[in-house]
Amino acid sequence: MGFAVGLLVSLLAAGVAESATGYRPDSSAAIPVAVIVANVCGLWVGLVAASVYASRRRGTGSLSRDFGWRIGAWWELPAGAAVGLACQYGLIPLLYLPFESFDHSLSHQLSEPVNRDTGAAHTVPALIVLVVFLAIGAPLVEELFFRGLLFRALLGRLPVSIATISSAVLFALAHFEAVQFAGLAVFGVVLAYMAWRTGRLGMSIGAHMAFNAAAVLSVVSLR
Repeated sequence: MGFAVGLLVSLLAAGVAESATGYRPDSSAAIPVAVIVANVCGLWVGLVAASVYASRRRGTGSLSRDFGWRIGAWWELPAGAAVGLACQYGLIPLLYLPFESFDHSLSHQLSEPVNRDTGAAHTVPALIVLVVFLAIGAPLVEELFFRGLLFRALLGRLPVSIATISSAVLFALAHFEAVQFAGLAVFGVVLAYMAWRTGRLGMSIGAHMAFNAAAVLSVVSLR
């Protein structure tokens, strides 16, 4: 329900931003930064609201205690960032490597979502805004929802292995990207494993931030 509410609010917010910027979704123009920001912020409303509601209704009311949404030690963020970069530049390319011989445009297809989201970031301020929202805000909110609320709820009902895979598949499905699905699911397994082993979200947040930041900066640097 929280995810559904987030999708609805994101559609409404993006529609308002499109009207304000004059952007038409059926055009070939790059998506304005304002539309991207409105879209993700709308989704966050549902994800954060669901987490807060669950914590207050069924938990202690503390997102830190109920979902491990905290950094427990100084090394968690840098260690997680190292894992995120290893996934972005090692694990994910290795996963898709066998398929590149059959589809030479696969690399382009894999980078298409980031290209789409950063297409209008032609200035340094616009790029900074996107990095803040996509590489900092998104990991914080998505880790709270997917590895905090969702994964812990599944852990209470399923074996660890099934809960890990299930949360990873749902995480990948939530991005609505067919080509990137396998990579996102594998990355979701890595994030869930770190959250389970540490009992906190510090490492998974660091990994998610580095993973997203590397994707954005890699695409922008090639322009």
